[in-house]
Amino acid sequence: VPGHMCYEDFVWFVLSEEDKTTRTSIGYWFRCLDLDGNGALVSHELEHFYEEQFHRLQCLNQEPIPFEDIQTQLNDMLHPEVGGAFTLKDLRRCPHHASSLFNVMFNLNKFLAFETKDPFAARQEKEEPHLSDWDRFARAEYARLAMEEEMEAGEDNMLMDDTDFGF
Repeated sequence: VPGHMCYEDFVWFVLSEEDKTTRTSIGYWFRCLDLDGNGALVSHELEHFYEEQFHRLQCLNQEPIPFEDIQTQLNDMLHPEVGGAFTLKDLRRCPHHASSLFNVMFNLNKFLAFETKDPFAARQEKEEPHLSDWDRFARAEYARLAMEEEMEAGEDNMLMDDTDFGF
């Protein structure tokens, strides 16, 4: 259905959102950013998306980082063959840095986590380098859902204990 996402598309989107280091997700996010379809992400395309993040940071009373600083940081991380023009080849060569670029443009929470360099997350990545971002996401979601289920079960038991059946 035009204008709507089917279940399969939604699953691919979630996989691409949670693990931006895979070849498939890098290709997906690259196509999202490459507004003119010329095969290179250049300043005006990246700035177009960053403007939204900049505004959101201001709304949260966070000090926004000027786009020029973001662009310099991305160039330093990714070392594109042509300075200031990121190709799909450049991004696939450095998947973790490509993930950072996409988070800067699309995911404010992950962008802020990257900027604040969460020491817990960094330690977790070093201790378990074999896990992908998707593996970490799935583990965290499983733990969250299991905890919710335990809490609900505990509440149900408390309700049962408090019920007077009149026997």
